[in-house]
Amino acid sequence: MKINYLGHSCFKLTESTGISVVTDPYDDSVGYAMPKVSADAVTVSHHHYDHDCVEKVGGHPVVLDSETGYVLKDSVDISSIMSFHDNCRGKKRGENIIFKFRMDGLDVCHLGDLGEDCSSDLIEMILPVNVLLIPVGGNYTIDAAMAKEYVDRIMPDIVIPMHYRAKGCKLDIDKVDDFIDSFDGHNVVIAEAGDEIDISRDDLDGEQTTIIIMERQEK
Repeated sequence: MKINYLGHSCFKLTESTGISVVTDPYDDSVGYAMPKVSADAVTVSHHHYDHDCVEKVGGHPVVLDSETGYVLKDSVDISSIMSFHDNCRGKKRGENIIFKFRMDGLDVCHLGDLGEDCSSDLIEMILPVNVLLIPVGGNYTIDAAMAKEYVDRIMPDIVIPMHYRAKGCKLDIDKVDDFIDSFDGHNVVIAEAGDEIDISRDDLDGEQTTIIIMERQEK
């Protein structure tokens, strides 16, 4: 499968069949423009401007913005898990939807704007995960320390951080550095990539976690 990083919490996930999903499209208020993109489906973790700008996605996609189980074109299984956007059971920012995708035999999990602390019940619902897309910028989501706890307990093969203050971002969130530094001395591999990577099951040995820092391509 192919993963394109479009910025903020937005990715385009494409199966080898060509079926594609875009996660959490954003508007220009983030501080940069979202690239032109089309997809068969769009997932929305919650209805804030930096996560629900579905009109930015062409191709007349199916929009999934509630708890659901859905099979996209008889090929891609999409499931959801309700969670909270804060650590006070939604009293501050409401609910958040975690989406899971089964593509090319891989389990991909997009945590959206997860804000609640790590719990055994939530971890059990999330597992298994091969590729974890996780917010790390804090303030509106879990911070670097809590994101590390999620990674340690989920133990995915690949971690791709999102929702952090990258170049041009106007949001009051932290850079990715604190998250990366929290793994110093741990048995993980830190790698950098552009805005696109290809992953297959053959790439995963199940013995270590690789953190991939992707970079949005400036348009």
